[in-house]
Amino acid sequence: MAIKTTRITRKRFNILVLVFISVVINYMDRSNISIAAFALSEELELSPVQMGLIFSAFAWTYAALQVPGGILVDMVAPRILYTFMLSLWSIATFLQGFTNSFIGLLGFRASIGVFEAPSYPANNKVVTSWFPEKERASAIAVYTSGQYIGLAFLTPTLVAIQSYMGWRGLFIVSGIIGIVWAGIWYLFYRDPKSHKKVSQEELDYIAQGGGLVEEGSKHHTKFTFRWADFRQAFIHRKLWGVYLGQFCLGSIFIFFLTWFPTYLVKYRGLDFIKSGFLASIPFLAAFVGVLLSGFTSDYLMRKGFSSEVARKIPVLSGTLLSVTIIGANYMDSTFFVIFFLALAFFGNGFAAITWIFVSTMAPKHLIGLIGGVFNFIGGLSAVIVPMVIGFLVEDDNFEPALFFIGSLALTGFFSYIFLVGKVERIVVDEKS
Repeated sequence: MAIKTTRITRKRFNILVLVFISVVINYMDRSNISIAAFALSEELELSPVQMGLIFSAFAWTYAALQVPGGILVDMVAPRILYTFMLSLWSIATFLQGFTNSFIGLLGFRASIGVFEAPSYPANNKVVTSWFPEKERASAIAVYTSGQYIGLAFLTPTLVAIQSYMGWRGLFIVSGIIGIVWAGIWYLFYRDPKSHKKVSQEELDYIAQGGGLVEEGSKHHTKFTFRWADFRQAFIHRKLWGVYLGQFCLGSIFIFFLTWFPTYLVKYRGLDFIKSGFLASIPFLAAFVGVLLSGFTSDYLMRKGFSSEVARKIPVLSGTLLSVTIIGANYMDSTFFVIFFLALAFFGNGFAAITWIFVSTMAPKHLIGLIGGVFNFIGGLSAVIVPMVIGFLVEDDNFEPALFFIGSLALTGFFSYIFLVGKVERIVVDEKS
């Protein structure tokens, strides 16, 4: 039972901090392979095509398990589920430091994808439970920013760790950090109705604003999966609009998460240490973009603009800006190369509040499932894009790869224009 108090608490922001740090660790363990790539590919004598396969191996299992992961999120409390996820993917990260083969790296990257699969549907469910709708885009922007700000500040740090400890030490240190954080999550996370220090006033504020505070409580009806529910994830055009948009939006992010450091070192001839600092600039730009998008979207909602306007403006503007990545093909100056990459990644960040569409449009009892399908289709970009880039750059020319990414960003723009209609919750009969 929540503690009664005359003062409204703000425990939802403490929960947001926990989710933010979890996202930082999540993306550290996804991206450290891009830092290690140049060194490990030389030591293990791996070709660009093999590296493309290693970059995408995480996404094979991550994408394939999004729907089962989303169902799991609807069935298992975030406190328990997240603890197991964090522990297991961190152990797999740790073990990468001891592998000596292409097959070994492929296997460990794929296993990380298995254990991280439910993470973003879980993040979305936590925020949907803890935040009223008028604050939700900002909350999503804050935790999503963890994938950018974490990489912006961690990239030089990870480069430094590798410089002193080698690529094996990089994986070992990353894994240990995640294992420790799993214990911290278990100690401090609670669902709204289970949190002993949240006031009834805060619970009422969240619930009256559309937050699903009953999630995880003993009064909440437990979710039971039915195949009719699965059908709901695929029969609505507006959902297909955000699914396709997420695939396109994910493509530019995956480039930065995988091939970007190699692009700077191998194809632009930059020093490895220098590239670590330059690589952080686009991530900082994306961090600014995602925070600006969330607060802008919620501000427009509070000013009375419709959901179509308030939620779509950042996404449409951001996807158009992402197309500017093609400009790097026409620049010889390192400054302007980084400028166009940063501008494109700022746009990617500005469009990155797309989880708000899942939170706002999915049937209340299917938020995890719809989130799983959404992330599955978005995650396919991580399967396809690294491998396509690997084939496109076999002739030591990166220009076709940037054209490929820019064209996908433009496709995402048109998806939100023509497929996503009115932004409102889809209502279905839970008993039918």
